[in-house]
Amino acid sequence: MTQKWRYGLVAVGGILAMALFVGLSSQNGGLGFPLDDAWIHQTYARNLARDGRLEFIPGISSAGSTAPLWTLLLAIGYLLRLPYLLWAYLMGGLSLGLLVWAGMGLWRQLWPNQAKHDWLAGLTLALTWPLVWAAASGMETLLFAALGMTIVSKFASLQVASLRVAGGESPISNLKSPAMMGFLTGLLILTRPDGLIVLLLIAGGLGLGDGSIAERTKRVGIFVGTAVLPLLPYFAFNLWANGSLWPNTFDAKQTEYAGLLAEPLLARFGRLLYFSLGGPENGWRGISGAHLLLLPGLIAGGWLALRADWQARKLVRLLPLMWAGGHVALYAWRLPVTYQHGRYLLTAVPIWTLYGLAGWVWLLSRSGKNRVHFLMQKVAQFTFAALLLFFLLLGAQSYAQDVAFIEGEMVAAAHWLADNTPPDALIAAHDIGAIGYFAERPLLDLAGLITPEIIPILADETKMAHYVLSSEAAYLVTAPGWPYEIITNNASTALVFNSNYTWTQEIGVNNTAVYQLNLP
Repeated sequence: MTQKWRYGLVAVGGILAMALFVGLSSQNGGLGFPLDDAWIHQTYARNLARDGRLEFIPGISSAGSTAPLWTLLLAIGYLLRLPYLLWAYLMGGLSLGLLVWAGMGLWRQLWPNQAKHDWLAGLTLALTWPLVWAAASGMETLLFAALGMTIVSKFASLQVASLRVAGGESPISNLKSPAMMGFLTGLLILTRPDGLIVLLLIAGGLGLGDGSIAERTKRVGIFVGTAVLPLLPYFAFNLWANGSLWPNTFDAKQTEYAGLLAEPLLARFGRLLYFSLGGPENGWRGISGAHLLLLPGLIAGGWLALRADWQARKLVRLLPLMWAGGHVALYAWRLPVTYQHGRYLLTAVPIWTLYGLAGWVWLLSRSGKNRVHFLMQKVAQFTFAALLLFFLLLGAQSYAQDVAFIEGEMVAAAHWLADNTPPDALIAAHDIGAIGYFAERPLLDLAGLITPEIIPILADETKMAHYVLSSEAAYLVTAPGWPYEIITNNASTALVFNSNYTWTQEIGVNNTAVYQLNLP
């Protein structure tokens, strides 16, 4: 099979997977996004295209966006007057394509003896359901994973090429390559601040490369310097808007889920690591994705990478694994959550998948060529392929249910507010995405993303209730799992809307509801 046909096969697989997710959602209540956070990005992008400013509420600058590059890409769709859902799905699909392309490139660089099987790596990535879910989510997650994979693939190609150089200038000594990787790394951090891990790893890898100490220091300096360049406007804006280099989302999320940090760090890391590998969300029994079957291969692939790097005295094959493991460790340290299908951990999934496949190919190649071993190989291959497709179908059903939930809860409440409240009414709400997009009302953000002054009292329900009731908020919007009972049970509060979404009631969680506040 030629490379052209291999890429074509993988592209068809990715397109069909995206079509399955979006198509099933359209038949299950309509198109939309599976997260309220996706509407936050849409609101920032629409306002940027309309007013030329990074604002969630028009007229009020906000440092609540952790993904300004994704906002800019979405804003292009508004400038071109394209349907925002279509543009978001297209950006997600292209991100999936970039991830697959870079993953296939990394496969060929790290395992040249298996280069003809790069289509296997690409097709597996294109059909891995959490990655397709992320591509159709309207979120920046997959763009982040794709840019990161592109950077580590480029780094691996340069380092592997330098190992083959018998004389003359090593490709890694060319200063254009560190500069290009640096700029891409800056864009990666603009997509999500978690990209700092890649910055540190690539800088370390360049520092361990060929040449004198002065040459290596120069490469690292150029890499870091070009990475910082695209970040300077973002840092300046954040300093002006909230007095910090980073958006206030950091403090808000960590305060909201501070109770999870009571679990020992090692236990948190083990739980998140196992989940990212395809284990269940809770406990140690079960499976959440077919890539868990690749775990023995991942162990073998990791060992081979360690041995190769140790022999070459270079950081090449281990670097992607260190990125994936470091990413999981970062969230175990600061934000150990697994909700929404572990969307914060999805960055590690492509790396685990590639190394797991490569390790299995190596293991099976050593198992012999008799009839029994041949049969075992075919059974293993068929089992993995069947489960990959089975979980793809389950993932599509889960995606459709997630979209229907957001539409039936958050979007429904946002439309009610747009139709039944004064344009200047201050709305207190925990989930602000759909409200910001459809209602366009002043907001008191009870999660602290655009109202940072509320962050210190996020964990104190009584103080939060007093803050809201003593504010000028005219309405409170609750969210499933966030009933705010002290406020809703107050004598001056009245229920004026309830979503009555059936699925939420069936799982025993409160519906999204709107309460009028401070009644006489």
